[in-house]
Amino acid sequence: MSAGATAGRPSDFRSDTVTRPCADMRRAMAQAEVGDDVLGDDPTVNRLQERVAALFRREAALFVPSGTMGNQICVKVLTQPGEEILCEERSHVFVNEAGGLGLISGVQVRTLPGAAGVPSLAALEQGIRDADVHHPRTSLIVLENTHNYAGGRVVPLATMQAVRALAERRGLKVHLDGARLFNASVASRTPVSSYAEQVDLLTFCFSKGLGCPAGSMIVGSREAIGRARRVRKALGGGMRQVGILAAAGEFALDHLVERLADDHARAKRLAQACAALPGCRIDAATVETNVLFVERPQGDAPALEKRLHEQDVWAQALAPDRLRFVTHRDVGDPDVERAIAAMERATRALAASARN
Repeated sequence: MSAGATAGRPSDFRSDTVTRPCADMRRAMAQAEVGDDVLGDDPTVNRLQERVAALFRREAALFVPSGTMGNQICVKVLTQPGEEILCEERSHVFVNEAGGLGLISGVQVRTLPGAAGVPSLAALEQGIRDADVHHPRTSLIVLENTHNYAGGRVVPLATMQAVRALAERRGLKVHLDGARLFNASVASRTPVSSYAEQVDLLTFCFSKGLGCPAGSMIVGSREAIGRARRVRKALGGGMRQVGILAAAGEFALDHLVERLADDHARAKRLAQACAALPGCRIDAATVETNVLFVERPQGDAPALEKRLHEQDVWAQALAPDRLRFVTHRDVGDPDVERAIAAMERATRALAASARN
């Protein structure tokens, strides 16, 4: 189902959000039976929510337009204004969600450094405020799996179990930003239900590696999902004939989960090739899923991005010294080979420019 490199079409590694629904997914969407979801009578989204709840072995699930909205809803449900949450310092919920934690939930954020995307248990323990009246009450730990800015790293189940045990001992809740949780599941051969057991609420995206045009899910207890539905409505996320999008999610669960392993293999191939290039730093052994960062200590990642773009290879310089590639269903083996060749030419050209 991967298009592969095609003459006249760029090889787009900017994100797995750029995937386009395939013909079979579009057909399923066109044929979806729909109703009004806000009134509770869209049969396709109701069926998908029930299926996801069963898959994750939780009581209920709720379809939302995006992962960002899903995360923000979960934090709102699990906290009170004026409380403090803990998360790794590069977490999507903190870095990439437009300040929604303060805007929507009125919470304070305490960020902690982490290895491979997760703060140590000691750091988390030390980050929990005591009961002093001068301090905000710590109420929530947010985890991210896989962790984007850590290079798509998988948070091991044992780590999540340890964080859960700490949270329970200290009276905290846990939310999981599982935007790419199915990537973590496939890479580690861990059922998504095992991850779900360790948290109060979680989100995952249909619109990333699963290749859908839009949509995410919140999964948790029936009571929490009931509250989430109300917050979704307040944020404008109550859509109407959403079964058209839910049908894409059903198709993805039926056909596109196990193929995530292909994306992981392609990311590994690309990482290994980049590791051999001058001026590039990447430990290919740490590339576990479909996200990889090539480090350019000389700070020329934007220039490298531009030179790749000129060769119809699209990546993203997310910092002066970091270039990100994300593999997905719409880039095949020919795209990876095109990217490797383009990286070889671009890095040689930049090295020559630096010498002159």
